[in-house]
Order: sequence, then C-alpha cells, then structure tokens
Amino acid sequence: MSFLTFFARRFITGETVESAIEAVKKLNASGMSVTLDILGENVTNQEKATRTADNYINLLQVITKTKIDSNISIKLTQMGLDISDDFCYENVNRILEKAASLGNFVRIDMEGSDYTERTLNLVYRWHEKFENMGTVIQSYLYRSEKDIEELNKRQIKVRLCKGAYKEPKTVAFQSKDDVNDNFVKLAKMLLKNGNYPAIASHDEAMIKASIETANQLGRDKSSFEFQMLYGINRSAQRELVRQGYKMRVYTPFGTHWLPYYLRRLRERKENISFLVRHLFKD
Repeated sequence: MSFLTFFARRFITGETVESAIEAVKKLNASGMSVTLDILGENVTNQEKATRTADNYINLLQVITKTKIDSNISIKLTQMGLDISDDFCYENVNRILEKAASLGNFVRIDMEGSDYTERTLNLVYRWHEKFENMGTVIQSYLYRSEKDIEELNKRQIKVRLCKGAYKEPKTVAFQSKDDVNDNFVKLAKMLLKNGNYPAIASHDEAMIKASIETANQLGRDKSSFEFQMLYGINRSAQRELVRQGYKMRVYTPFGTHWLPYYLRRLRERKENISFLVRHLFKD
C-alpha cells in the first residue's frame, strides 16, 4: 500500500457512498453525528455541476433510508459558482428543497476569501426560504467579526473554523496567535447570540475556551456542538462525547481525494504539519 493510499484511508472514508455510510454507522455507534462531504470543487461545467447536485440529492435519500445520523456539507464552487451566481443558486436550491422535505440540514462550506462575499449573499437568499441550512466563518479573516454579527442577527447557523486557505495579509491575520485570539472572540459571540453554533477545532485551547464561555453563559450542552475532521484527534472526539458534549465529524468521501488534499497541502505549510501530526495518533 502506497503512502498516499494509507494517507487517504486515514482522512477519508473511501470513494463510494457505501464506504461513507459504513463509516457513519461506526461514528454514530460511538455517540457522534456526522456531516458528509462529496469531495470536489471548482466545477466550471454546468452538466457536471448539475450531476454533483444530483449526487447530493441521492445522498440525502440514502441517509434517510439507512437512518444514519448525518447531514451534508457542500462547496459552492462544486455547485457552479464559477459559472454564475444565479446558476449556483438554482442548483443548490434543489438540494435545499430535498433536504427540507426529508428533515435534514445543509451546511454551505466557505472557501477562499475571493468567494466569501458571494457565498454569504447566496446564503442570505437561501435562508429567506429555508431554515434547514447554515454556513461557515473562518477566524483568520479580518471581516469575520462583522459577518458573525450579521449571521447572528439573522439567526443563521454558523460553523466556526480557523481556515485552511493561503490568504494575503490584506484580508487575513498571518500569525497563529492572532488567528487563535480571533477564534476565541468569535466563539464567544456565537455562544452568546448564535443559533446552535458549531465550534470546529482540534485545538485543545480553543475547545477549553469555548467550554468556559458556554459555562459562564449558562449555555446548555445540547444548544451547540463541536466539530472535527474525520481521522483527526479521535481520542479528543471520544472524550468530548464522554463529557456529554455533542460531537459532529466532518467526513469526506469520493474519487477527488487526491487533488483535494494535494491542493490543501500546497497552500499552507501549516496544513502539512497538522495532518502529519495526526497521521499516527489515536
């Protein structure tokens, strides 16, 4: 087995829906929820973007049929955002309608900062029609505090993460300490005024700070959740469940795992060290 194959098996469930469902069942048995992600991004062909949306609609039906505890996460460039905002809106609209009819939830992932404004504008449009959706905010962007103020005002569900794309100093904090400080600030805003916030971090300090804030605010453990990546810091995932916190595992699958991970690894050296650190950890 090659290193890349070993690497992939650690951080993705496999290439098929069946492999993903089996992984979800195991995570559910450990007391964890899941969000499934079909790998892929930057689709510029309408037929392919439509087919990808169809695949997500099918995935929602499989989730219902198998009765697993999972929602879905989607990237808008996978849904045709590079084609046009209107095409992407209509394409994702079909997914949201199906999810609503099945009582499921759709998370709109956040990509590079060039897409942030367009993504949020589409999120605001969708949220006027659908409550079963939310989005993601990255703590390394300067703009994120104002974005969370607006999302809280609209009561749109937010997953907070640090961010994994390489961004210029004109739009993003460059030092780890600044990114962490902003993460804690934004987590406090979400825990105080947000609608079921999702705190997405493997950093023990960020998790501890979020728990302390939740306790200070008297926030019930059922009113927010932690999220981590599949295969990353599994012992911490189990410990949070043991303590009674809700844990959701971001679980990718599909045939596009190689370009996805190579792109992430090329973008920031922090991504390389992060994944290598967790490659052999329990």
